[in-house]
Amino acid sequence: MNERIKEAISESIFVKQQLLSNESLMENIRTSVAIIVESLNNGGKIHFVGNGGSAADAQHLAAELSGRFYFDRPPLNAEALHCNTSYLTAVANDYGYDHVFSRMIQCAGKEGDVLVGISTSGNSKNIVNAYEVAKKMGIKIISFTGATGGIMKDYSDILLNVPSADTPRIQECHITIGHIICELVESSIFEKSNL
Repeated sequence: MNERIKEAISESIFVKQQLLSNESLMENIRTSVAIIVESLNNGGKIHFVGNGGSAADAQHLAAELSGRFYFDRPPLNAEALHCNTSYLTAVANDYGYDHVFSRMIQCAGKEGDVLVGISTSGNSKNIVNAYEVAKKMGIKIISFTGATGGIMKDYSDILLNVPSADTPRIQECHITIGHIICELVESSIFEKSNL
C-alpha cells in the first residue's frame, strides 16, 4: 500500500511537471486571467459548469471568486450553474440532462460574460450544448479538459488541456490551474493595500 501511495504522488508530480514545461498552456492561463478580469471589470459574470467531480471543482472555483481567495475584498460575480437542485432536476426531468446548462446560460448569461467548462474528457454533452448557446450570445468560453480537449476544444476561446488521460491526475491539475487563475484575477482587480 505504501508503494502505491508513493506512486500516486509521483504520478501527480509528473503531470504538474508537464504543466511547467508547456509554454503554450502557460500563455493560455495568462490569457484566461485577462479575459476574466476584463469581463468582471465591465460588469460581466463568470459562469462555471461541470459534472461529478468537475461540478465540485466548478463550485469550488466560483466560491474562490465570489467569496475570497488570499485576502478580504469585495465579492466577484461568479457562480456554478448546477447549484439550484430544483432547477437542475426539473429541467433534467422535463427536457433531459443534456439541456441543464444550456437553458441556464440562456437565462443567466449575457454578452461579455465568461463560461468556464470543466470536463476531464472534454466531451460532456450538456457542456457542449451550453457552449453552443454561449457562442450565439457573445459569451467567451474557457475550457478545462484532459489532453485531447475532446469536443469542447472546438468551441473554446481558450483551452486549458492538462497533458494526461488519467482522470484523478487531470482533476488535480484543474484545481491547481483554477487556483492560480483565481489568485491572479483577485490580485489584478484589487490592490490589497487599498482595501
